[in-house]
Amino acid sequence: MNLDRREIVAALAPALAFALLLAGAAGLVAATLAPAERAALWALLEPRIALVFMLWFVAALAGGVALRWAWLQFGAAPGRLAESVQVLLTSDAPPRLASSGGAGSRALATAVNALVLQRNAMREGIEQKIADASREVEQERNRLAALMAELTQSVVVCNLDGRILLYNARARIQFRALADGAAIGGAEAIGLGRSIYGVLDRRLVAHALEAVQQRLQRGAAHPTAQFVTGTRGGQLLRVQMSPVRSTDIDAPLNGFVLMLDNITRDLAEDAERDRIVQQLTEGHRGALGNVQAAVELLDDPGLDAATRERFLAIIRDEVGAMSRRLNEAAAQGLRELKTRWPLEDMLGADFVAAAARRIEAQCGARVSASEVDAQLWLKVDSYSLIQALAHLAGRLHDEYEIDRLQLRLASATPGSGERAQLDLVWAARAMSTETVTAWETEAIKAGDETSPLTVRDILERHGGALWFERARVRQEAFFRLLLPLAGEVAPLESVDLMRGASRPEFYDFDLFAQGASHLELAERPLAELAYTVFDTETTGLQPSEGDEIIQFGATRIVAAKLRRQECFDQLVDPQRPLSAAGIEIHGIQPEMLRGQPTIASVLPAFHAFAQDTVLVAHNAAFDMRFLQLKEASTGLRFDQPVLDTLLLSAVVHPQQESHRLEAIAERLGVVVLGRHTALGDAMVTAEVYLKMLPLLQAMGIHTLGQALEASRKTYLARVNY
Repeated sequence: MNLDRREIVAALAPALAFALLLAGAAGLVAATLAPAERAALWALLEPRIALVFMLWFVAALAGGVALRWAWLQFGAAPGRLAESVQVLLTSDAPPRLASSGGAGSRALATAVNALVLQRNAMREGIEQKIADASREVEQERNRLAALMAELTQSVVVCNLDGRILLYNARARIQFRALADGAAIGGAEAIGLGRSIYGVLDRRLVAHALEAVQQRLQRGAAHPTAQFVTGTRGGQLLRVQMSPVRSTDIDAPLNGFVLMLDNITRDLAEDAERDRIVQQLTEGHRGALGNVQAAVELLDDPGLDAATRERFLAIIRDEVGAMSRRLNEAAAQGLRELKTRWPLEDMLGADFVAAAARRIEAQCGARVSASEVDAQLWLKVDSYSLIQALAHLAGRLHDEYEIDRLQLRLASATPGSGERAQLDLVWAARAMSTETVTAWETEAIKAGDETSPLTVRDILERHGGALWFERARVRQEAFFRLLLPLAGEVAPLESVDLMRGASRPEFYDFDLFAQGASHLELAERPLAELAYTVFDTETTGLQPSEGDEIIQFGATRIVAAKLRRQECFDQLVDPQRPLSAAGIEIHGIQPEMLRGQPTIASVLPAFHAFAQDTVLVAHNAAFDMRFLQLKEASTGLRFDQPVLDTLLLSAVVHPQQESHRLEAIAERLGVVVLGRHTALGDAMVTAEVYLKMLPLLQAMGIHTLGQALEASRKTYLARVNY
């Protein structure tokens, strides 16, 4: 808590008052005495002067403590009450003003609580009306989010500064795959408010944007531009750009849409096809010439038998070579046909239901699906795999007159890897292994059409297997197909990204208005800045004496909104022992850090995550000291501005006794979860900072420069490590 000047005066006033009282009394008595009497009195008091000073000190101390308590209880109570009222004015928190101080302060707190209740009731009514009026808009937003989530093409929308304001899940996955390595701590290549120029060449994007603007000026209704660019990993991207304009068609551009395709594999396949065509053309041209010459010579009636046999051998050799080349080209085409459709994640229950419908429609057999694990996700080409199942069911129906089938889906037995077992079951009938092999290797029939693929081809594409079994106890037979599981990555990732929301929020069109990159950062409004809110857990509290970081946690604030889905969470191997006291605080055990990356790998990833943002932390001096000590060894500097919620709390609440993170969160109505974990503390700090923004604005602090200057003037700014 900052020391108030009035509090110091209240504590020292009794000492001064008692000193003046003693001096005045002594002077008054001395004035009424004769010189001899004053000498006698001084002789009497001189040995006891220490007792007089002791009495003065005790009386001054007791009076100072009592007067300071009275000041804090009654004099400072209105100031604390005013700070609490300011919090209520800028939030929808329920009234919780404590009744403290004198009778007037307690009565005022009760009255304010009643007014806040009335205000909240009025706000609820207004918000209900707004919610009713904006329901249609919300439905449109949900449709947009659903559309973007289901698109199979990567889409990124940027403002004219290249700041990302929308991207779909496909773009996130694609850029993650194109990165040089795994994203340490969850640091993604793209994120809301981040620059697209971190992943694409600025010159290519600027050239395409210029081409789009020129076509707009020539009157093109839907101008686009395309370019191809390479990535650090050697991949090729085809990028199509379209403009984003307001409803007024004559208005200037305010952004652009990028649609991205990874064409590396397409180019490789095209090159392979060109090679095969070239090989067939060149090989067949020479072979046909040789055959034609041999045939013309064979027409000569005077040709002897030995020469005729030599020419016939030439024809046989050339025809054989042509046949081999044709077979190789056909095999290559079949391989491409097998891999034409990509494997996609699909809920197993949905796949079984689709397969049952196809079998019933194509074969006329009744199919039940009663034993299906609803939690399994498969990674399959559903179209070709359902064709294979329908083919097997059709053969059973045509040759064995089986009209009742069952589909079962469960996890495979241990030892089969990450697989699922799909059973096509029927009442037991005798069947030979040769019959099963024939069905597996013959071309699939889909209605009146025959596919060049076989059941075995499709299962090889899936890395699966097929066999026939009989269960004598249950009197049934079945084909068992081993299929790959999608794993836990896809479903768990979506749950993690949603964080309790209806769907991940990968867009914010408010960023269209933030194109003023020419403004100095210090002059930018706080609500328009992008922030990285972070926290660290460490081996101890002495960074200058060898303590190390063991965990990074960070999240982002963009356009005054907390982006929970964009977070950084990474344990760090400190390569030194942990203290018992530290383990009690953060709960991180030494075995949890074994095998984790070191600070040399984690710090560059965090540096990239925090790039082009303002750093925010609670007691930032502590965390920044650890980062500064790593500058020499890593060559990385965190030279962006830093805001400290500890200092900002002292700015907005100078009368409060505590500025600990828990105390600030309680004052501002922020629920504390995951305390003393780096990511948990970062999330709480981010919510606290967002609650502070309206309080700072109410004090006239609107820009980053003003917030930094106000922080420097606080008493707590003197703390260093």
